[in-house]
Amino acid sequence: MFQPSRVRLVCLGLGLLALALILGALGFQYIGGYPPCEMCHWQRWPLIAAIVTGFSGAGLSRAGKPGAALALAILTILLVATAGGLGLFHAGVEWHWWKGPQACTGSRFEYRGTLDLNARVVMCDVAAWRLFGLSLAGYNAIISLGAAAIGAATLFGKRERA
Repeated sequence: MFQPSRVRLVCLGLGLLALALILGALGFQYIGGYPPCEMCHWQRWPLIAAIVTGFSGAGLSRAGKPGAALALAILTILLVATAGGLGLFHAGVEWHWWKGPQACTGSRFEYRGTLDLNARVVMCDVAAWRLFGLSLAGYNAIISLGAAAIGAATLFGKRERA
């Protein structure tokens, strides 16, 4: 049997982490002036879902619904890991280890029905910002995958016997 306190801790911890990552990305976008590329948006969707599932799971755990809370805890771990995997893929595209989507990598021009010569195209294979050699996608990969692993270890780790 899973301990309700561990389920609640995983849900709340990963939900708060996902919220912090989204707020950080929005801060870089709106305060720092770094517009996101298409792949940046891909990483945000599972984090937004992790906020909802994490907080919902914590609430269900507090309300005494352990089965539903456990299911949401596992889903939250998977969503955070998915965001980390997308971040890893995006970082690899930025380092040119593999190709990214044609819509936002390389120098190919494609007419999509309207022509706005003033529109800024944000390329997925060019890191807009780096710290210690890592881009935001790289940090998202490290933080999200690490947090998902810690969440899984907390949830499925060895339980103390009473």
